[in-house]
Amino acid sequence: MKLKNKVILITGASSGIGEAVARKFADKGALLALTARRKDVIDKIARQLEVKTRAGSYKCDVTNIEDVRNVYRQIKIDFGKVDIAFLNSGVSFRSGVKEFSSEKAKQTFDTNVLGLINFVEVLLPDFMNDRHGVIVGVSSLADSRGFPKSGFYCASKAAASIFLESLRIELKPYNIKVITIRPGFVKTPMTDKNEFFMPFLMEPEKAAEIIVRGIEKEKRIIQFPFAISIAVRILKIIPDSLFEYLASREPIPKK
Repeated sequence: MKLKNKVILITGASSGIGEAVARKFADKGALLALTARRKDVIDKIARQLEVKTRAGSYKCDVTNIEDVRNVYRQIKIDFGKVDIAFLNSGVSFRSGVKEFSSEKAKQTFDTNVLGLINFVEVLLPDFMNDRHGVIVGVSSLADSRGFPKSGFYCASKAAASIFLESLRIELKPYNIKVITIRPGFVKTPMTDKNEFFMPFLMEPEKAAEIIVRGIEKEKRIIQFPFAISIAVRILKIIPDSLFEYLASREPIPKK
């Protein structure tokens, strides 16, 4: 897939994977519509990227469907269309049973699942009518099992992965591609909060390189790093009792 002159909408573009991917897309000559809640941050990023390509910035709360509709409407006015939607907004809270909070669960699912669904809702009519478009959803290798103190996050990413899989099957007759991104640990403001050792922690620029290359190759699922993807595949098939024993051990503190 050639990315030059493609109009790419990116949610969560203010930091981490979203920002790094935006910069890689700009190198490829794509036209960028950047969205995030922090308008001042994406304004700055857009100005930097306009040296290489056209970039617009839009304040958007993905959990608010009216906000999503209004932003998508404005992007179509400004760019004429969207070719690729890179749906990346996400949050995570380390929350064990002693700090259990349904409010944190709601925030997690509203952003990681409904934020994805909200943008799909506004994109689908145009994509299906044109029989053209690519939906890229960022999930996680954490979608494989319920890791301690990450239940909300793991469950939300499992929901996102299953939703994207269902969508991929349904949209195939319409020539719409659905790509699932399943990263391991990537150094972002979200993972900076983790107090445990994160094996194979990857810089966002390296992750973005893998993601963009996978999109160009039109891979259905882009997962990395290889070692972690193999490890979670094994964790998924081992007996539940063995997983529970391994997962209950104290994590190695981050040095």
